[in-house]
Amino acid sequence: LPGLHVLAIAFALEVSVGKTNTVTALNNSNVLLPCTFTTCIGFQDLVFKWYFNTTELIYHGKIKTKTTEPTLIWHNPRVEFVGSTTKKDNNISIVLNSVEFSDAGKYTCHVKNPKERNAQHNATIFLTVVHKMVETDNTVTLIIVGVVGGLIGLLILFMLIKRVVLFIIKKTQDGKKECLVSSSGNDNTENGLAGSKAEQKAPPKA
Repeated sequence: LPGLHVLAIAFALEVSVGKTNTVTALNNSNVLLPCTFTTCIGFQDLVFKWYFNTTELIYHGKIKTKTTEPTLIWHNPRVEFVGSTTKKDNNISIVLNSVEFSDAGKYTCHVKNPKERNAQHNATIFLTVVHKMVETDNTVTLIIVGVVGGLIGLLILFMLIKRVVLFIIKKTQDGKKECLVSSSGNDNTENGLAGSKAEQKAPPKA
């Protein structure tokens, strides 16, 4: 309901199933369905439930206070509670044992906190059941990463070569300028050129 959603935001009750909301399990294996909750003002007589495909209740638990572990109200025989609420995280995760293909679907973790004016929040995780786990081929990814890395390396090398060439050119040009300045300022007395500083001989007396 919209009103309950606003209350959940106002009192910061939040439920999370982790960074990803998808899980893949092998047929006839056990699978963890993670769920944690946070609340700013604490909780008392908090109720949490797990639903399969929105309507089918598979686990129902209650937590009196932060110092007590959850108590079971009802659960599906194949569902096992594996969380803890007396530690750092308020963990209300469950394990679904002996997974079957019919177990694939949506699982919803729902929390209600009476201390926050019955604020409610939930999070959903999707389970896929497979006959065989397929290993992911990362060859293409590795090739792409290698090519990109090589291009970046070549770009850096090109920039370094460009810097060195520009430095050498600049040094060469500076050397030529110094040479020209030095040549233009040389004393021309040895060549006897006009304007030289050599003393002029007086004309012979008659």
